[in-house]
Amino acid sequence: MTQRLATGSPAPDFTLVNQDGTAVSAADLRGQGVILFFYPAAMTPGCTTEACDFRDSLAPLQAAGYTVLGVSRDEPAKLREFRERDGLTYDLLSDPDHSVHEAYGAWGEKQNYGKTVTGVIRSTFVLDADGTVVHALYNVKATGHVARVRTLVGV
Repeated sequence: MTQRLATGSPAPDFTLVNQDGTAVSAADLRGQGVILFFYPAAMTPGCTTEACDFRDSLAPLQAAGYTVLGVSRDEPAKLREFRERDGLTYDLLSDPDHSVHEAYGAWGEKQNYGKTVTGVIRSTFVLDADGTVVHALYNVKATGHVARVRTLVGV
């Protein structure tokens, strides 16, 4: 089981490519708040719900100084298709070897239909402008989760 992040811990650095193949680095995001959400797979029902909820809440989150980024194991081409299909207006990042998932504790054993499996643990992290974890939310539900994030960040 990977180590989970706690409030106050430094967010792990990363550089991943987005849906267009452009590198996005944690270091480039310093100076702004970041909401980083890890989801199992593009274009699946729960992940679509969560991604669209973030899309629909993007304006107030951005107004409060947050950049929203989704992270999955999907390749950039699939992320681009997902983004276009659902009108997502923020970057989706590709982590095919799940190394960033592991660094954030969003990869490990979980229950899926009563069986223990290893995979993506749906998780969201709110980071401050210095790259410190303000909120680490693990095993979140796709539905209603974004409303909780908005409450936590005060928007």
